[in-house]
Order: sequence, then structure tokens, then C-alpha cells
Amino acid sequence: MKFTFIRNATVILDYAGKHILIDPMLAEKDRYPGLPGTVHSERRFPRVELPFEAKDIIKNVDAIFLSHTHPDHWDEVATGLIDKEQKIFVQNEKDKEFLESQGFKNLAVLPQKLDYENGIHVTKTLCQHGSNEAFKNHEVGEVLGHATGFIFEAPNEPTLYFAGDTIWIDAVEDNLKHYKPEVIVLHAGDAQLQGFGSIIMGKEDVVHAHKIAPQSKLVAIHMEACNHAVLSRKELRSYVDKAGIGQSVIIPLEGDKLEF
Repeated sequence: MKFTFIRNATVILDYAGKHILIDPMLAEKDRYPGLPGTVHSERRFPRVELPFEAKDIIKNVDAIFLSHTHPDHWDEVATGLIDKEQKIFVQNEKDKEFLESQGFKNLAVLPQKLDYENGIHVTKTLCQHGSNEAFKNHEVGEVLGHATGFIFEAPNEPTLYFAGDTIWIDAVEDNLKHYKPEVIVLHAGDAQLQGFGSIIMGKEDVVHAHKIAPQSKLVAIHMEACNHAVLSRKELRSYVDKAGIGQSVIIPLEGDKLEF
């Protein structure tokens, strides 16, 4: 498996002979105003440039797996650049209708378990994109909406778990124990809503994941690219090193290529 980290949650995955793109946000640095209702909304995003040309990121992609349609995962630049016939898997009918409205024609709603090609099995996993308190507020809950994670399995490949845009919930622990993924990708930038706290994981969750799955490699992404992500790579590296788990945690920079 080859794992190329692009930026934020955007990843190119070469897995069992398939070239897969996850959550393409392809804008240039500072294109968008900060996300409303989030901390540091006065900052523009993306906060860093892409490591490669956008046209090269989308070249020869077999399929896109889209966890949800928040603009830090699926943006107007991606919408404009990606071929309208590109195969895209989305989490639900709502996201399918949204992409149809943008002109995309080759869409599929992910079932709970997908038998993809080349022996690849993809499982859709539960996310909670914010605290219980946030979802009790109807307006905030509507904005946060639903997201999904993915588990990729294939013969002769490591099992890979993208936890997705979620805080720590029981389902995450259940997935770690049941699927025993060799590689766990955590959105660990501690993105926060004003007044409602974290809407993705932070440093404590990385350590928690290691305690549940000590043999796994942890890859921390969704950091330093959006206005509302408050945890820096430097702070996370210091935290996991002090916790004695630094050897198990990879914190890639934009453009880093990993092999497992």
C-alpha cells in the first residue's frame, strides 16, 4: 500500500492495484474565508498550498471516496476540475443529490459493505462530527451533519481504517478491536466550533487509539490546513513522544509518501 498525503484530509491511496482519491480539497492557499461559527474564523483557508499541481492529483484516479461534503473535504475547485464522469462513492443519498446538482453523473452511495474491485472490501464506519451538546442544538447539528469513515481490506494489503471527521465515540473503539487495522488514519487537528468544542479528534485521542491498538501505525492528518484546527503538528509530536508512543505515530507533511 502506498499512501500519499496531500493536505488536510486529502489522500491518494494506491491499494491492491487501484488508484484511489479521498476527500479532494484542491484550492490554492487562502482561497476561502474561514468557516463560519468555528474558532479563528477570521483566518482564511486552506492555510497551506497543495504539494502538487491539482491536475496531477486527480490524474488517472479509479475512484473517489468522499466522506462528506464540507468544503474542507470537497471544494469548488475540486468540483470544477474533476471529470463529471469520474466514479465517486458518497456516504448517503443527500450527498449524492448534492453532487448530482453539481453535474456529476457516475455516483454511487456506499452500502455498509462494498465489494469493490481487485478483491478490495470497503466498510462504511460511523462518525460523530461534534459533541452531544453540539448536536442538541438543531442549527449546529444541521451544519455539522453526517460524515463517514472507511475501512479498506484486501488480500496481501494491510487493513486500513480512516476514522474520518469524528470525535472519539464507542464505534471507533469497536472498529479498532473488531477489524484490527494495521494502519489507522486519524483526523487529529482538534478542529473546534465556537462555544461547542472539538468536532474531530485531538492529541488525547491519538494516545487513546494507541492504547486500544498498540501494534498499529497511527497516521495523524487534518492538521494545520484549516482555520479551525487548533492542534499543531509540533504540539502533537511533543505529546506523543512524552507519552512514549512516538514510534507508532506518523505525522506527515503535505506531499509525504508512506508505504505499508
